[in-house]
Order: sequence, then C-alpha cells, then structure tokens
Amino acid sequence: MGTYEKGAVRIHFEEAGSGFPLLLIAGGGLNSTIAGFSGPLSPFNPMEAFRGEYRCIASDLRNANGGQSTGPLDIDRPWDAHTDDHLGLMDHLGIDKFMVLGFCIGGPFIWNLLRRAPDRVAAAVLAQPSGSRPEMRDLFYDNNIKNWGPELVKRRPDLSMEQVEQFLTRMYRTNPDFVFTVSRDFVRNCQTPVLILPDDIPAHPYAVAMEAAMLAPKAEVSMFPWKEPKERIPLAVRQIRSFLRAHQPAAA
Repeated sequence: MGTYEKGAVRIHFEEAGSGFPLLLIAGGGLNSTIAGFSGPLSPFNPMEAFRGEYRCIASDLRNANGGQSTGPLDIDRPWDAHTDDHLGLMDHLGIDKFMVLGFCIGGPFIWNLLRRAPDRVAAAVLAQPSGSRPEMRDLFYDNNIKNWGPELVKRRPDLSMEQVEQFLTRMYRTNPDFVFTVSRDFVRNCQTPVLILPDDIPAHPYAVAMEAAMLAPKAEVSMFPWKEPKERIPLAVRQIRSFLRAHQPAAA
C-alpha cells in the first residue's frame, strides 16, 4: 500500500499480484473504497480473483467516507477530478498501458478514462454499472446529499454543504443522462474492447447497460442475471478472466 500525492490531493492505494496492470475501481458511489471489495456491495473481490495473474491496483476515491484519500472538491469538473486521480496514480506507478475493471460508479469513471486516455486503456470491464434512469434523474444527487455529503462536511471543516450541493449538481444534474460522463456518440465510436455485466436495480439500470453494450462496436455482454443465484458468480469471473486474457497486449 502507499500514498500518491499531487498538490492538495492525497490518494491512498494498494497493490496485489504481478503481471499486466489492472486498475480496479470499487462500487459504493462517492464512498468507493478498497475495503468495499470485501463488503456486501461487491459480488466478488477482484483483488483476490485476479492477483494471481495481474498487477492489481486499487485506491480509495478522493473524499470517500471511510477511506484515506483526500483532496479539494473540484466543483467545476467532478468527474474529471476523479479521472485525474486515476490517471495520476498510473503515472506515479510508471504505468502507461493498463486494463480496468470497475463496479457501480466505476462504469461512468471507465467511460471517462476511455474518453481521456483511449491509447492507455487496453480493455475495460464494467460490472453492474451506474446509469441515469429517465424516471429517477435525481437518484444519485439525493442519495449523496443524504449519505455522503453530511459525513464529509462533519470531518472536513474546510468544506460546506453548499459546496457539496454545487459539486453534486455539476456531477449529477448538469448532464443527467445515459452514463453521465460521455455521450452516446462517443460510445458508438469507442474502439476499446469492453465487457459489460448488467445489473437491474435503481442505481444500476439494465436498460442503460444494454444500450451501451449495443452501441459500443467492440462490446461483449455477460449472461443476466449473473449475480443470482450466487453459483453463477464464478462463471462471470471466468468470463472476465477470458476477456482480459484475450485483450491483454502482447509483451513488448
């Protein structure tokens, strides 16, 4: 484990295993932490599942409650600020090309990584990705105003609920459509191989996951449901492993 620092940002990260780099992004929304991989929000622990074959790298999200990463609230560019942290961590570790697997909020983060650094991400796995439901546009705003913001402000006297509201408005209300971070046209033209494992709960809409899978020219999709019964999860992990092996760049 270690800490990557850039200006006022401090990102706590952990590594496990060796091999081609695999960036892992935990679910849990803005409370995404490495510990979340071992919790009820994660169908399986990818650090454990893939450390035997890959150099697994994960970090606590900046300002996640329960995590060790801290930094400013970048009100004007919330999604990009977190993507800065992901790419900055890879730079800090001397990693150019990598693959990525993310749960929940990891979905929008991955699409943003593919937009920002298409030449660096060899392949991506989006498991139970977050997306915007037309009938529940304020779901993420409301959840975070209630479950993330107050706790953050309590431990960070330099921040206010007004700043939290501005941050969340920019993040979830300014462009409250599809996958939040990219357009349908971007996905339609994305040449990175992606594997999508849909879910179907309010925060992880099946329709959005499948629309992305249908649009992306190099997309594959898992069986559905893949988390229930639990006996199916090893099959999903096997599919992820096959996908990653198939798209891992050849050694130079």
